[in-house]
Amino acid sequence: MVDVKHLGIAVIGDEDLVNGLRLAGVSRYHVIEDGTSAEEVRKAVGEELAETGVAIIVILEDYARHVDDLLARIQEKRVSPPVVIEVPSRYGTRYEDVSRYYKAYIRKFIGFDIEI
Repeated sequence: MVDVKHLGIAVIGDEDLVNGLRLAGVSRYHVIEDGTSAEEVRKAVGEELAETGVAIIVILEDYARHVDDLLARIQEKRVSPPVVIEVPSRYGTRYEDVSRYYKAYIRKFIGFDIEI
């Protein structure tokens, strides 16, 4: 098992999301251009899932729909990394209430609610 101190974050998204998270220190990334095939998104997710040093995968919500089956399998396991976090694009989100979605996701993943 990999030491928690050495686990990293990977991002899969458009140039804006990737550049923003690179400024925050993320070093593993895949820039996916608009109009790109679903196969490129699946390939990027597959590469990050195969990497043992990745604890969190941040993926643009628009691209997550191309890999819903992979993400469902990851979320069902709940035993080891990576945790996949979908973030909305600059054009909006597919969830009616984003706050409720993330609260439910956290509750499902860790087993209890977090209130700040």
